[in-house]
Amino acid sequence: MRIAFIGTRGVPANYGGFETFVEQLGARLADRGHYITVYCRNAYYEELLTSYRGMHLVHLSGIHTKHLDSISHSAKASIHSVRQRNDLALYCGSGSSPLCWIPRLGGAKVVLNPDGLEWQRAKWGRAARLYLRVAEQFAARIPHCLVADSNVIRDYYRERYGRESRFVAYGADRIPRGTNRELLESLGVEPEKYFLFVSRLEPENNAHLVVKAFEQVNTDMTMMMVGDAPFANEYIAQLKSTSDNRIKFPGAIYGTEYDALRANAYVYVNAMEVGGTHPAILEAMGAGNCVLVSDIAYNTEAVADAGAHFKNRDVDDLAANMQELIDDPERVRQLGKLAAERAETCYDWDKITDDYECCFNEIIAN
Repeated sequence: MRIAFIGTRGVPANYGGFETFVEQLGARLADRGHYITVYCRNAYYEELLTSYRGMHLVHLSGIHTKHLDSISHSAKASIHSVRQRNDLALYCGSGSSPLCWIPRLGGAKVVLNPDGLEWQRAKWGRAARLYLRVAEQFAARIPHCLVADSNVIRDYYRERYGRESRFVAYGADRIPRGTNRELLESLGVEPEKYFLFVSRLEPENNAHLVVKAFEQVNTDMTMMMVGDAPFANEYIAQLKSTSDNRIKFPGAIYGTEYDALRANAYVYVNAMEVGGTHPAILEAMGAGNCVLVSDIAYNTEAVADAGAHFKNRDVDDLAANMQELIDDPERVRQLGKLAAERAETCYDWDKITDDYECCFNEIIAN
């Protein structure tokens, strides 16, 4: 099959969950003999590679602003893809769904993974939210197939639009505890002596609540606030204004250093309140971490009983849960073991590639 990935910043993954998804899925599909094209955004790469892990990369420019970055690049990629005579185009994110008809002009089938409910994100103003609500309706109608990585999202599209989706989970790499611990020294932390937060530093991911909660905790451990975000300078500056020197902001981290952080943390914390499945939660579970997550439906579905939950947006409850885990290392160890087992059973990338490949074959055959 000839398959195009449209709607992300591209690969190598250096931004967020959808980019990691494309890299992990695309590379495995390429290993199986499929011709994979990934459309990448020039603004996010210093070196414009033409291939990576068996995938063919096409770099295009876009209008690099908060509101037009994604849609402008996806429009160019969609038009370019028509000339490539792909069998299938996979769109990532419902925001690009009004463009899904374009690859069909070249005979391609279209699959869309809508992610979460993008219009709920606090970073968007009224006009952007209106557009995203409209785009959601296109997402329910234009693609040949919707693929949801959360049953919550699958139920939402069924109940609101009468559109059935195919459930395929997001994946997580399994890595042993203690991996690359020698890299921690350069990051200023010791194994099992830090809490780890990994997310884009945007309001709906509630990094500010994590900072406030950790300020209340009695411990000599460190809180590593890993992440960044374009167009969020003011919010990030507010986060960094904390006077608690136990809280560190190393920026976005990828590759072996990221593996080291997730394989040696004491507890991973996620406080998001909107979106779909958060990839960093599954990645933390794949490294055998005890995970502490807000009790929204997406998180409780992903973690089930293999982690600890706190009340969404409740700083005091988050702080109390952090303190309980600090005071009970045996519970942390047990939850980490359960998390690793759940990641192996439910979030294996090879199994997920099997599911997507089966989905693509069925769509192309019909």
